[in-house]
Amino acid sequence: MSANGIRLHVAECGEAARGGEPVVLLHGFPEFWWSWRHQLTALGAAGHHVVAPDLRGYCGSDRPPRGYDLWTLAGDVAGLVRALGARRVTLVGAGWGGAIAWTVAALHPRAVARLVVVGTPHPLALRQAVRRRPWRHAAALRDVAFFQLPRLPERSLRRDGGARAGELLAAGAGPGWTDAPEFERVAARHAAAILTPRTSHCALEYFRWAVRSQGRPDGRRFARAIDRRVDVPVLTLHGDADPWLPAAVARASARWADDHEFLTVPGAGHFPHQEAPRHVTQVLLRSL
Repeated sequence: MSANGIRLHVAECGEAARGGEPVVLLHGFPEFWWSWRHQLTALGAAGHHVVAPDLRGYCGSDRPPRGYDLWTLAGDVAGLVRALGARRVTLVGAGWGGAIAWTVAALHPRAVARLVVVGTPHPLALRQAVRRRPWRHAAALRDVAFFQLPRLPERSLRRDGGARAGELLAAGAGPGWTDAPEFERVAARHAAAILTPRTSHCALEYFRWAVRSQGRPDGRRFARAIDRRVDVPVLTLHGDADPWLPAAVARASARWADDHEFLTVPGAGHFPHQEAPRHVTQVLLRSL
């Protein structure tokens, strides 16, 4: 689909009932649309029109040299909503997809009917938490700092057939998922995705903009633009074993929502939609 001047690869399932809003699922890093495979089919079977795109720079979508700031990424999603012929959608995002979802709700409020974020605090809640207590985020910040280097992080992601993608999934997971029979297959699929030409570089550009924009005028303008309350229902799902983001940071996102519900996913880490797919799917169906 064409959106915001680029082409986005999307996976679709189901048809919406009359008057129903589509559900758009936004993946994180180092994921791609397939990370929503469980929810895509289950929600589609339940009578929802569900769309899971590859984000800008990933896999089947266009991988332009720039545009990896949250301003532009939110514009991609708003453009996708229009391309679907919908007035509003239920927006579900995990990881970077959650940050984009928060941004769309703030900058393009007419495009969002409800918001579900998985393992993702509001961008300003995360910024405040990192500035106040950086030692609590040491593991994640170490990777983010490494991602700022030129070329070397891309080589690290592509080395050994993309094995680093599986290592990142394992590092962010709760106990038990890496021992599950399906994990080897999941790691292999994500490794293949990160090896798509230029995907490793484009995926890292998200992190580079997030860090480098902090002291620049565009970063300050962005912070002011999203520092507003979201007036649609917001549901936060957070793995209670997330090693990267404490639950307290996600709870702090309530400051930017008029209607905020917080639920934990027992035993899950940073990827609840993959680690506990039945639990997350049931919660989404109740929300919808």
